[in-house]
Amino acid sequence: MSSIGSTDSFKRRKLSYISITSHPNVGGVEPVKVNWGNGDPNTRGPILASTLDSKLRNAIGAHGGSYCIYRALAIACNALDPEYKPNYKNTQPAYSIGPYPSWSDPSKIVTLDPFGAVTQNVFSKRIQEDDLDVRPSIAITKAHVDFPEIKEALRTGRLTADGVILSEDGQVNVTKAAIEPVWYLPGVASRMGVSESRLRELLFTETNGMYPELLTRSDLKIFMPPIGGLTIYIFGNPDHVSDPSKKLAVRVHDECNGSDVFGSDICTCRPYLAHGIEVAIRTAQEGGSGVVIYFRKEGRALGEVTKYLVYNARKRQEGGDTAAEYFNCTQNVAGVQDTRFQALMPDALHWLGIKRIDKLVSMSNMKYDAIVNSGIEVVERIPIPEELVPKDAQVEIDAKVFAGYEGGTVYKVSAEELKKVKGRTADDLGVSKK
Repeated sequence: MSSIGSTDSFKRRKLSYISITSHPNVGGVEPVKVNWGNGDPNTRGPILASTLDSKLRNAIGAHGGSYCIYRALAIACNALDPEYKPNYKNTQPAYSIGPYPSWSDPSKIVTLDPFGAVTQNVFSKRIQEDDLDVRPSIAITKAHVDFPEIKEALRTGRLTADGVILSEDGQVNVTKAAIEPVWYLPGVASRMGVSESRLRELLFTETNGMYPELLTRSDLKIFMPPIGGLTIYIFGNPDHVSDPSKKLAVRVHDECNGSDVFGSDICTCRPYLAHGIEVAIRTAQEGGSGVVIYFRKEGRALGEVTKYLVYNARKRQEGGDTAAEYFNCTQNVAGVQDTRFQALMPDALHWLGIKRIDKLVSMSNMKYDAIVNSGIEVVERIPIPEELVPKDAQVEIDAKVFAGYEGGTVYKVSAEELKKVKGRTADDLGVSKK
């Protein structure tokens, strides 16, 4: 392979003409038809977002979400042949998930391709006969998870080793799936309560015109947005997840790098994630199963930069970091309190064939409402134990409970009590007040 910056040793794609955009019915452009929501994959049709099949492509965007930019850089510096086709030998799922009736219900799944893990199998004939570059958008594998809080739960006796799900040394055996977003635009628009044309217009304008085909190709209904996807961790027998006769624990978790990875104590994210894993393991050991779904929605999908700006505003505001002003600080900086829009979240649950959740490890009313409104029964909601809430995160938890989060019998906050809850000051953290 040539070194970065050296003379191109790869065959360059011949581009005598670059089409800035295209339109329906243009000569030679024949997108492969997609019948979204059809339970037969061959009738539904494959999702084609490869840059190698421009005339047959039926999706706007590219595989890899935001990582497609790094692919462009790899090609630019001659590290990747632009015409390279991935070799998918031995990459098939380590465990078979589905199909389930929800896969053929166009209202249940609109943000992922339910056949995304089995493209090389269900579309093998078309791949060979038509030379289609169909790529997976889901990968399923098995792994061992080494989580310090689980080892602590094992040491203190909250959990016991069974040698199958949880080993004596604290390692957890899991099945996990990584999922790229694949949006069916009419379905997403319906879920969000807007017209498809309005959704397309806003996606185009708010990406500064990155995807002209959102406006010019109304015939292309699939969009692979440049955002992060999600990862699903299954504890116990994956077959039990879709079986209503088996107990199921679920934690739906939105990314928080500062807490999840680095242990920041200004929020409850990592403690709640750890607690969700613990409940999932215990439920699986009792004959059921557990699921943790990790969405890449950093900072309530506002991003980490915005989140840190809000942290500064919270600590510097008059009166200090108070629970009463918790949501207002985000509103002031971003103009909105939350852009995760949980109405799109249950798709992952329906991909798993879930009909009932016995233990929803979440206090969020938005998550609960989205799950129940999608047709999934929730039996019990489990709040984070008080002893797991970091001191500086009391501001967050009390503000959320007062705003409507379900605290059960553990958390009750009145308007007067809310005013008294304060976090660390700017001085405590060494934050300049200027």
